[in-house]
Amino acid sequence: MSTVTRFAPSPTGFLHLGHAHAALFAWHHARADGGKFLLRLEDIDPGRCRPEFARAIEEDLGWLGLDWDGPVRVQTDHLPEYRAALDRLGARGLLYPCFCTRTDILREIEQAAAAPHAPDGSPLYPGLCRALSPEQRRARIAAGEPHALRLDTARALATIATPLDFEELGESRVGCHPERFGDAVLARKDAAASYHLCVTHDDALQGITLVTRGIDLKPATDLHRLVQALMGWPAPAYAHHALLTDPAGRRLAKRDRAVTLRDLRRLGRQPAEVRALAGFPD
Repeated sequence: MSTVTRFAPSPTGFLHLGHAHAALFAWHHARADGGKFLLRLEDIDPGRCRPEFARAIEEDLGWLGLDWDGPVRVQTDHLPEYRAALDRLGARGLLYPCFCTRTDILREIEQAAAAPHAPDGSPLYPGLCRALSPEQRRARIAAGEPHALRLDTARALATIATPLDFEELGESRVGCHPERFGDAVLARKDAAASYHLCVTHDDALQGITLVTRGIDLKPATDLHRLVQALMGWPAPAYAHHALLTDPAGRRLAKRDRAVTLRDLRRLGRQPAEVRALAGFPD
């Protein structure tokens, strides 16, 4: 079976060399065996995503010499699909509304004797709203109180008959421990669904056979495998690559104003030079 990969940036800024490396990594894996390379725009964050950045992503990838198969999937065009997935989980009693603010969560954590953390370094949600009664939840929702939807991870894991793992290219199978993430948010207060739900939904829908992404996201695969198992979605293989860094050893990031592909173009760099800078010399 031919490989199907995807590059799935969020249009929250212009692409930099780190993005170029990720896109080229996925593109080469797909093209190596005559497979498909898909482009997806993960634009569910209404506060940070901009149409001009979405347009620039396509322009920059084309200038870089990358082509993709089929139309670009834009996540905000498919919000009802994510809602339907959430409804399926909710009907099984695997979601609960969370009315906590960040201040509420931090205050509870500060009062605790110990504050366990998720693999990404964030403190684990202490479960304040998990203990609410159905009546309390309905009353607060009816009153219009903003809320997220969290996965009841312990209950979800109890429905999985076999241990979860995934295939990492170049390694043996990797065991999963999604409980390390606590009760993850699958729908935010300000967005119809979270990254964890949308990415697993779209990977299944688009027939992705190999998920390529940065090594910083490897721990999240544990949680993604749980969502896939709950929804009956297929498990792709994974290839997590190293991250490009600046001369100080910091990963390239939009928030740190990493040099963009547009900057390099203005400096007169050619696509082949930029591909080489991104780790893929012709």
